[in-house]
Amino acid sequence: QVQLVESGGGLVQPGGSLRLSCVASGSILSINRMGWYRQGPGKERELVASIPNYGRTNYADSVKGRFTIFRDNVKKTVYLQMNSLKPEDTAVYYCNTDPPLPGYWGKGTPVTVSS
Repeated sequence: QVQLVESGGGLVQPGGSLRLSCVASGSILSINRMGWYRQGPGKERELVASIPNYGRTNYADSVKGRFTIFRDNVKKTVYLQMNSLKPEDTAVYYCNTDPPLPGYWGKGTPVTVSS
């Protein structure tokens, strides 16, 4: 069974913060580079951050300096700490491997940044 369950999204004001969580089943987290993706209204899904099992993280230019990806292999969870949120960050956020595996896409968790 492959399962990636995202949570933590919600409605926040511009400048606010959220922490997203992704709980991964089995050994997904331990053997794969993981990524957070998002898909905004009318936009294609894009990779915003990724993290290897061990190594340096990677961020899209649009979120660099504001978002932080980190993982807890014991809890089998990947997190995305989002600070200084902007309206353009509004999207459904997903986790998956990086590169993504089609069968791993979950429901995602929606994030809305609005006053």
